[in-house]
Amino acid sequence: MLAAIPSVDRALNMATTQVLIAEYGRTPVVSAIRTLLAELRDHVTRSDSLPADIFSEPAINLRLQSALQRSFRPSLRPVFNLTGTVLHTNLGRAQLPDVAVQAVIDAMTRPCNLEYDLDGGSRGDRDNLIEPLLQELTGAEAATVVNNNAAAVFLALNTLGLRKEVIVSRGELVEIGGSFRVPDIMSRAGCRLREVGTTNRTHLKDYTESISAKTAMLLKVHTSNYAIQGFTASVAEKNLAALAHEHGLPFMVDLGSGTLADLDKLGLPSEPTPQESLANGADLVTFSGDKLLGGPQAGIIIGRKDLIAKIKRNPLKRALRVDKMTYAALDAVLRLYRDPERLIQNLPTLRLLTRSTAEIEVVAKEVLPAVMLAMSGHATVAIKPCHSQIGSGSLPVNLLSSECLAISPLIKGRGEGSALKKIDQAFRQLPVPILGRIADGAFCLDMRCLETVHVNEFIGQIRQLTII
Repeated sequence: MLAAIPSVDRALNMATTQVLIAEYGRTPVVSAIRTLLAELRDHVTRSDSLPADIFSEPAINLRLQSALQRSFRPSLRPVFNLTGTVLHTNLGRAQLPDVAVQAVIDAMTRPCNLEYDLDGGSRGDRDNLIEPLLQELTGAEAATVVNNNAAAVFLALNTLGLRKEVIVSRGELVEIGGSFRVPDIMSRAGCRLREVGTTNRTHLKDYTESISAKTAMLLKVHTSNYAIQGFTASVAEKNLAALAHEHGLPFMVDLGSGTLADLDKLGLPSEPTPQESLANGADLVTFSGDKLLGGPQAGIIIGRKDLIAKIKRNPLKRALRVDKMTYAALDAVLRLYRDPERLIQNLPTLRLLTRSTAEIEVVAKEVLPAVMLAMSGHATVAIKPCHSQIGSGSLPVNLLSSECLAISPLIKGRGEGSALKKIDQAFRQLPVPILGRIADGAFCLDMRCLETVHVNEFIGQIRQLTII
């Protein structure tokens, strides 16, 4: 059978191969042919029984096409996030609004005034692109931007607390995704952590008794990714600010996620805003751009003008700065906050978080028949109530009522777990992977993040679903 395997030249001269060359280029196709022929020779030497048409032109073309498609498929791919976590860290967090996407395209495809002062005709500061908007929206004296909130905290601590002590409550020593911990950030920033109080209760006197000549600042960290309930106590920002200023120290608040909107008014769980922290006396506030704010990945630092100036003079600021695409997207998103009446309509993050169960159920009913057909003989499918999570690291304990497609395997008992994993895998292997979650004996597709504009695409590819 080895003699039946075509040569590289013969495979190249096939009419179907010429079509592939036109699409992918000669070099990639030659490489794919060599790999395929080597696989075929290996199959022949290891097996006595092979399909009769394995060496035919259609069979070879099909395998070449599949191999080239996999090879040319981008590593970063769009997915359907039906996990129930809206701001999913592993799935890119906030979706950008159309105006931000267009701003990024413009910045990428044309020269722009990234560091050029158009009024003065001289070199400018890239932070000047975004600082006026942040001043307007938050009331801050000054602002600067780095590549994420961990970098914002790191840079502020390194600038103001190097080789000195920073006081923080033991109950606020949070760990964020990837085992990234506040104590580790402080250590790498060159600060000495001075933790006060206990895990569940910290009082003003704990801070007061710990202040010394070695103290650089007081730090309050918002515990946005967990909650301590029961016998608890913490010190209000106003009291900490007063204490810090009494001793001539800066007071910094790390909000982590951060939002510029009053979530209470939108019917969402309450979350402190940078504006409130500044009003409470904070000298510096740090927060993320790509979580509740609804923008690109960024770390935003706002506060006193003299402290921001020091931070910007730190040589590490250049290492942590953001590029023109981030500035373009952040600028576009922040401008949406100038129009609060239409903010939900224009900002995807808030639009998804505030969807009603009635609206979500309409989408669930629209896609139900296609999923039922694809699952015929493998599982039952039903619309069931569920709960969405705002974010894995942003208000994870606050849940939103939602509707899901619960896909339950026909196999029960011993093989049920394996059947669920196969269903999960089948959805993940679609051209645009569909990601759900396994819970309560079913593979659940939370419909909160499936907007009407994407329903036809979702239904269209469901027909390609294959359960192995």
